[in-house]
Amino acid sequence: MSRLKKVAAVGVAAVTFIGGWEGMKTKAYLDAVKVPTVCFGETRGVKITDQYTVAQCKTMLGDALIEFEVGMRKCMRNPDAIPDGPYVAALSLSYNIGTGAYCRSSVRKLLDAGQIRQACDAFRRFTKAGGFRLQGLVNRREAERALCLKGTV
Repeated sequence: MSRLKKVAAVGVAAVTFIGGWEGMKTKAYLDAVKVPTVCFGETRGVKITDQYTVAQCKTMLGDALIEFEVGMRKCMRNPDAIPDGPYVAALSLSYNIGTGAYCRSSVRKLLDAGQIRQACDAFRRFTKAGGFRLQGLVNRREAERALCLKGTV
């Protein structure tokens, strides 16, 4: 599948899936580990006084997903060989934990090795923030794992 077809195939699914897990708040708030956060889980450069419109939040998410996808693809051997479900799940993980952490992750290494089922199971390793296991992350990782497994088993 060409790069453009891959983007079209996963774009809407990624925005819907990731946006749903992140939720949207137009006024900045402190997340579970006290990091200033706004819109769809954006933390980079956020000040607690920040406020955006819904349209600005949607644009911010779209731009961020492109940025995170580019970063994710740079560290993968053959990202276009990854089926859509695991690809979107990987993008969700990258968006949530950061590109550097994703690129060093067992998920990325297993996907690169073609071990899709093992990669899907490895999502369960990423349930902590600030050193604490968070039920919201447990729930998200189970949803990412289910998406990852979709059509691959």
